[in-house]
Parts: sequence; structure tokens; C-alpha cells
Amino acid sequence: MALIKILIADDENDLRKLLQDQLVEAGYSVIEASDGKEAYEAFENENPDMAIIDIMMPFMDGLSLLSKIRENSNMPVILLTARGDEIDKVSGLRLGADDYIVKPWGMNELLARIEVQKRHLNIETAKQSVIVSGNLWMDFSNGVVKNNGEIIYLNAKEYLILEFFARNMGKVLTKKQIYQEVWKEEYMYDDNTIMVQISHLRAKINDEEHKHIETLIGIGYRFR
Repeated sequence: MALIKILIADDENDLRKLLQDQLVEAGYSVIEASDGKEAYEAFENENPDMAIIDIMMPFMDGLSLLSKIRENSNMPVILLTARGDEIDKVSGLRLGADDYIVKPWGMNELLARIEVQKRHLNIETAKQSVIVSGNLWMDFSNGVVKNNGEIIYLNAKEYLILEFFARNMGKVLTKKQIYQEVWKEEYMYDDNTIMVQISHLRAKINDEEHKHIETLIGIGYRFR
């Protein structure tokens, strides 16, 4: 499966670097931001799965950043701060924070809290029966896909590829991952088989400009 992508927003460079090293070692993909404004731009452009946000940051504080994120996303957010003040904690939780950890903290504790949020993230994605992306409406419980309100008829492989993409929206999926998920066989570097099916899928969902399915040359694909 694709690596879970975590956004770290903290203005302390040493702490941010430590977090990045530890999370990468633990098997996560990491995006760094040194202030709230930079973090929000990363959120919009990189589509992270989860965020660890310091409350005290320049340009945009963590609570303001959380509020803006919640306008568009329900991704798990863990607030990180040096202050243990109850008002900060309550404010963060009311704004939609999923967890809260006070400095100084232990790395094992933070990793455990991330694991809890990761389970919630996986459960929420897995149980979704209807997923909407732009002009696409996908009801996977009933096997119905619509583009601008009109039903699209997909063959079995096209449908399975689209479902795999949609349930891993924003994540980079390699050709090997796609082949093994859809064909249920060991990948034998048969790029043409995958490319043909994705080409047909793109045509049916009117994705000639690759606004939904992004090609990452030499790597795979990402559903946006």
C-alpha cells in the first residue's frame, strides 16, 4: 500500500527534523512546514493523510490553521504545543482536533497516537460507500459510477482500478500495487496491460487532461 503522508507544521527546525527522521524511519511519508501559511499551502498542494500541528507558529497559528483545514478536510489532526493550558486544549478539540500532545513528549507516545489516528483513517476510508471527486460520483456499494450525473459503464478491470484509486485518493500507487490489487496476480512488469485499462478508464470519465488520474512517470499514478 502507499505510504501514509503526514504534514508536520512546527517553527522549531530541530524538532521538525527530528520528527521527520523518526516518522520516515517508522514508515511514513513526511511533508514539512515551518509556519502556518506554509503548512496550509502544503495541505492544499500535497493532500496529506494526517497532520501534526504546533499551536504557536508565525504567520498563522495552529488553531487558525486547523480551522482552515476543517473547512475542506476531515483528515486526522494532532495538535502539538509547549503549553498545557486547558483553554488551548478545549479550543483545539472544539475546532476539530483529533488529539492533543504537550511538549516535552516521548516519541513512542506520539507514534502510538499516530497509530490510533491511522486506524481511524483506514476505517473511515474503507467504510465509505459513496465517494465524490469533482464531477465523479462513485457508489461502490451498488456498483454505480456517474460523471456529471450520467451513469458510466465500466468493465470489471476499469471499475476495480477506479475503486482502488478512489479509496486511496491522493496517494501515489505504483503499477505493481495496482496490478496486484486488480488482477490478483504477481506483477510481471506488464505495463501495457495497466496503461490500456487506465487509458480506457480516462476516456470514459472524460479525463483527457488527467485532472483525476495523474501519471507519475516511472512511478505510477495518483488519483486527485
